[in-house]
Amino acid sequence: MQLTVRDAARILSVSEKTIYRWINQGSVPAYKVNEQYRFNRAELLEWATSRRINVSVEILHEPESSSVPLPTLLGALRAGGIVYRLGGTDKASVLKSLVEYMRVPEEVDREFLYRVLLAREALGSTGVGEGIAIPHVRNPIVLHVPQPMITLCFLEQPIDFQAFDGQPVDTLFSLISPTVRAHLHLLSRLSFALRDTTFKETIRTQRSRDEIIREVERVERSFVPVDAAAAKNPENP
Repeated sequence: MQLTVRDAARILSVSEKTIYRWINQGSVPAYKVNEQYRFNRAELLEWATSRRINVSVEILHEPESSSVPLPTLLGALRAGGIVYRLGGTDKASVLKSLVEYMRVPEEVDREFLYRVLLAREALGSTGVGEGIAIPHVRNPIVLHVPQPMITLCFLEQPIDFQAFDGQPVDTLFSLISPTVRAHLHLLSRLSFALRDTTFKETIRTQRSRDEIIREVERVERSFVPVDAAAAKNPENP
């Protein structure tokens, strides 16, 4: 879904003048289509997350309809797994190690996946601040994976990810999804989860797998009122 300047302003709870200022500064990801600025919903969410800008629950309302249930954070994390002491001395080697670990089907070309992740990083760091990055492919459907997955990795040593806040990254939430719809849904959920103080502390202190899973379960229960709020405002942005 391509958002207008008005949509972006409403979702980010700022004025349209502020949006135009960010566009002129070249800080917010925007595209000019027929002399009008447009925004990609997922990219706007990533950008807001990296700058700790609160977004409206409206961004969680997925405009695409589908009979297929949306994935849960817990299900995606169980599918992707949790890794401790992932090796690598720079961004490229860490992503290489990540791809080697990922629980993708045999038919997925891991070298291609690695190149796609590198290409996404070339567009701008997926570091969202406070030592956390969310590496993912720009177009989820190119992989044709059977189910969404999030692989949580704790690095053996902090790596410069060119994150917005300048802090080195030691934690990766790698997101792989078969559809744009599922990708945006999981990215939204993960972005909101990272605002939860207890959840973030559990991640930052690299607790056990069982403790992390329990925290994910707790955080997901908190999404219920968010979903209800989004349902009351079904207007497509």
